[in-house]
Amino acid sequence: MAKWTAFPHAGDYTFDAASLKKSWTRLHQGDCEPLPKDADVLQAWVLFHNGDFQKAAEAGTKAGGDGITVANKATSMYATYLETKEKAKLDMFMEVAARAEAQQKNDPKNANAWYWQAYALGRYSQGISVAKALAQGLGTKVKNSLEQAIKLSPKHADAHIALAAFHAEVIDKVGSLIGGMTYGAKKDIGLALYKDALKLNPGSAIGMIEYANGLVMLEGDKRMKEATKLYEQAAASKPLDATERLDVEMAKAELED
Repeated sequence: MAKWTAFPHAGDYTFDAASLKKSWTRLHQGDCEPLPKDADVLQAWVLFHNGDFQKAAEAGTKAGGDGITVANKATSMYATYLETKEKAKLDMFMEVAARAEAQQKNDPKNANAWYWQAYALGRYSQGISVAKALAQGLGTKVKNSLEQAIKLSPKHADAHIALAAFHAEVIDKVGSLIGGMTYGAKKDIGLALYKDALKLNPGSAIGMIEYANGLVMLEGDKRMKEATKLYEQAAASKPLDATERLDVEMAKAELED
């Protein structure tokens, strides 16, 4: 495996198994991942929260079982925020989608097996163009997987955000008529899902960022002021781990542009 780019704020987060257990509920408010019973899986999560994404992915894959979830999250976060080569990024998303699909077969009631497949395919779709991805049938797969994740884990805030983004992206790219008739994308459902996500995880910087993007896609410039305010709130929030830090830094960078 090629060496991944290091997390730019290495050393800022220093969880160990004990401190991670104390912060687990707060850190996993978005994905509702249960605290692992297996010590090796917990250690993989320690690496993840400290920003050592490559080691977390390797440790999670090696541990297997629930460790696949940390491998998928670590790979997805790394590909989303730190991988600069487009082909490598797309390959990583497809690798996550394949691993998550295999995980669904072994553990069909694992909400995050469905969520990470959808997340990875959604990001892959953005990379190749949403219109192209819809033509390949990826949109339906993303929607179905996210609906399944929410059915299995109704408080899964991140799945609500991703499903809201599906509705927003589809309508933004193909319009509300085709979006609704062909893909079941609805503006009111999208907006409601964003709101639900922020009710479930009110402090989520990525939730605020995605809601801001969705507002502009679904409602246009008239919601720009509100969207900017959401970005400002995201930029001002206090990150508790490496991924939250990357979310906050992204919000700050967007506001500076």
